[in-house]
Amino acid sequence: MKAAVLVSIASALAVLAGAAQADSKEDCVKLVKSAGDFLAANGKDKLIAEINNPKGTFANGEIYLFASDYIPNWDSSKDRTVTLAHGANPRLVGKDMTDLKDADGVYFVKKMAEVAASKTGEGWTDYKWPNPVTKQIEAKTTFTKRTGNLVVSCGVYK
Repeated sequence: MKAAVLVSIASALAVLAGAAQADSKEDCVKLVKSAGDFLAANGKDKLIAEINNPKGTFANGEIYLFASDYIPNWDSSKDRTVTLAHGANPRLVGKDMTDLKDADGVYFVKKMAEVAASKTGEGWTDYKWPNPVTKQIEAKTTFTKRTGNLVVSCGVYK
């Protein structure tokens, strides 16, 4: 009897965790798309300042935006990706992130740039990254969208 109750509770928690992740992924997409609206209304400089503002429009708990210049003809062998704005770590602003690898050796920034340069200009990239809450390397997925002359992204831990 106890085992059946524990299995039921575990199943319910798994469903809730999946729903929370889906909501978080949905929140990432909404946040990135709202950055596109903000860009259209206010321009690139104001969007960058707003993403960098820890109490700004795009400050949304554990999820945050980051942005870089869009490179129209992305060639991962020579093009560079420099962070223009980062909602969680201002020390990354101005840094060339092109050759950054995750714990498994995946060049995830290059993958995000390839997503932005694709026909649709948007999509998801999976990689591993330190979770600032748990202090552990965890699986993360990031939604990236070409937004005007910027690449805007937002990720969530799985």
